[in-house]
Amino acid sequence: MARVIRFHELGGPEVLRIEDVVIPAPQPGLVQIRVKALGINRAEALLRSGAYIETAPLPSGLGLEAAGIIEAVGEGVDGLVLGDRVSIIPPISMVQWPAYAELINFPAEFVVRHPPTLSLQGAAAVWMPFLTAYGALIDIAGLSKGDFVAVTAASSSVGLAAIQIANRVGATPIAITRTSVKRQALHDAGAAHVLVSQEEDLQMKLMAIAGPDDVRVVFDAVAGPIFEPLSAAMSPGGIFIEYGGLDPEPTPFPLLAVLGKGLTLRGYLVHEIVRDPARLQAAKTFILEGLAAGALEPVTSRTFPFEQIVEAHRFLESNEQFGKIVVTV
Repeated sequence: MARVIRFHELGGPEVLRIEDVVIPAPQPGLVQIRVKALGINRAEALLRSGAYIETAPLPSGLGLEAAGIIEAVGEGVDGLVLGDRVSIIPPISMVQWPAYAELINFPAEFVVRHPPTLSLQGAAAVWMPFLTAYGALIDIAGLSKGDFVAVTAASSSVGLAAIQIANRVGATPIAITRTSVKRQALHDAGAAHVLVSQEEDLQMKLMAIAGPDDVRVVFDAVAGPIFEPLSAAMSPGGIFIEYGGLDPEPTPFPLLAVLGKGLTLRGYLVHEIVRDPARLQAAKTFILEGLAAGALEPVTSRTFPFEQIVEAHRFLESNEQFGKIVVTV
């Protein structure tokens, strides 16, 4: 028996329950992991509330990130052995492969041995933010030295990963946040510039910072009205990558900027990296090398014990966090 977190109805954090479940031995191609830490993501709150891209069959498990120690190995698994300290790549379906549990079976192809210098709590905070940011900025946009990149929701774990990746390749990250509360923390986290969307003229500020080359890449999780000033500040041929929709307001289509500058507007989910073995391998190499070199480092906002999963989800929805929320098991 092992404790798992599930929900039997859609709703707020209070629907999450800790239950005892029998976990079978791993089937061929799977490894069994004794989980020591979980990374908490907004996608899990969306699944729990019925607003995610995947529909949860009730009762349902959830969870996209975990780190722990291999306890058993299924037939046909090479390169992973009992006792390995590992973390998991976020699965395409968290309904099929939920991570919120003391013990999980997981496909070996999505299990990674991380650098020994990285703690298990840190490892649980790596893959969703860094894979998401890498896929958008490096794989799709080809971000490189001299580029300016505007990053919205910059204090999120993905936003902070994007800042680190931009700095690693010699680009200039411009962090965008709603209020000035997190301005200094974003500078300390590596942002070259920090703009406050509720207090400043984004278009004018971005153009003043980037100069004649303007902003070639926008990495946005917000959508809504911010779409127009961001696109207006972009350089000809720039790429606007949208990976979220935090703002409930309608998102206007920036017709004049798109036509006049030949912009590319690109929807993106990390799934397209995860489901492509070659692209995933390139991403893992980039991230693991960055972690080993100390150029990339997960940022943890706050930790909660497993028994306080409801409180962890409430904190997630408060939007007060700076970086990743981690639950220890």
